Amino acid sequence: MRPIKVALVGVGGYGRKYAEQLLMEGGRHNVELIGVIDPFAYRSELYQTLLNCKVPIFESLGQFYSSCFADLVVISTPIHLHCEQTCEALLHGSHVLCEKPAAPTIHEVKSMIKARDESHRIVAVGFQWCHDEAVQRLKRDFLAGRFGKAEKFKALVLWPRDTAYYKRSTWAGRIKVDGKWVFDSVASNATAHFLHFMMFLLGPSVLDSASPETVQAELYRANDIENFDTCAMKIRTMNTEILFLASHAVRNKIGPVFELHFENARLYFNHGDFPESTSCFLAVFKDGSRDLYGPVDHASMKKLWDVVDIIRGEEKVYCTLESALSLTRVINCAHLSSEIHDLPVKLKRSDGEPPLVWIEGLDEVLKECFRLEKLPSELRLPWAVKPKEISSDRCEVFAP
Repeated sequence: MRPIKVALVGVGGYGRKYAEQLLMEGGRHNVELIGVIDPFAYRSELYQTLLNCKVPIFESLGQFYSSCFADLVVISTPIHLHCEQTCEALLHGSHVLCEKPAAPTIHEVKSMIKARDESHRIVAVGFQWCHDEAVQRLKRDFLAGRFGKAEKFKALVLWPRDTAYYKRSTWAGRIKVDGKWVFDSVASNATAHFLHFMMFLLGPSVLDSASPETVQAELYRANDIENFDTCAMKIRTMNTEILFLASHAVRNKIGPVFELHFENARLYFNHGDFPESTSCFLAVFKDGSRDLYGPVDHASMKKLWDVVDIIRGEEKVYCTLESALSLTRVINCAHLSSEIHDLPVKLKRSDGEPPLVWIEGLDEVLKECFRLEKLPSELRLPWAVKPKEISSDRCEVFAP
């Protein structure tokens, strides 16, 4: 069997992990890294390794395709480049694994779907929880009716990010770059896996995600950035309310914490009341029985090898463009639901080197929102602003 030829677009940031996997594990999977496309590859810590391994480096996809072909193109570049690069790879006959989110706007994701259908190729999006065996077992059991109807989902993710996180690139924390939508935020990037997971679990088939019907989103920031670093959202879909609370402007890491309510059971993950749910989903049924799913490996690169196997003809669960579109719809609705409000300066704190900017008491507020299943504005906090409720059919307004 001939090796699957893979080209990697972007070797900085998360792209480095793909490069390491392809170089270290490619032989075992009968995969060959035949090129890296990155005009700034020389900045990568793997640059000398790539040269030593005689991996060709190209400035652009156009330059690569002028002399080469790849069965699979892995795209790990800034968010606002995903659509253009995915469509270019499809046009040249390659399958694509594109990092999350698929693209900043609904219009772009739909353009990617059209290009995929015309090329008769596969496009997978890098939401790795879709590939996790524990998550897949959860979804099979949900589809089989084991938990009964979904009623209410909630998630809390408090992940501190210092100022270096926002200075790592020209697009971090931005709404637009060079006239292109980016929408890089706590919800669309670092914690996007967890928001997407809840939509994915509610999807009507093993590959589908539920599409949001309405979104209410409170958007806040403490850092000196264009976009928000803190959010509280209520999303309605499939007769289920999803509460999503996330922030980078906190001092201590918490979560992701999940509490998923069903007709016949509750699912817990990293929940303080259930120590056994650490990094695992614990199902507690109404009859008192329990089932432990997991552990869930958030750092897994299984998605890469699953896509390789799919190209070889194997049937595996992955994140489709349609599934990823659910996340993009939520983010687009969120930006219509609320302006971005600055959190109170008097509560702002900063320490460490590089400095971490955090809001005193914000973690306790968001934990209380999680407990009471409310948005900050519903707690009547003086700095909280009530959002508008946005219908999903009204959010396709962010044209390229």
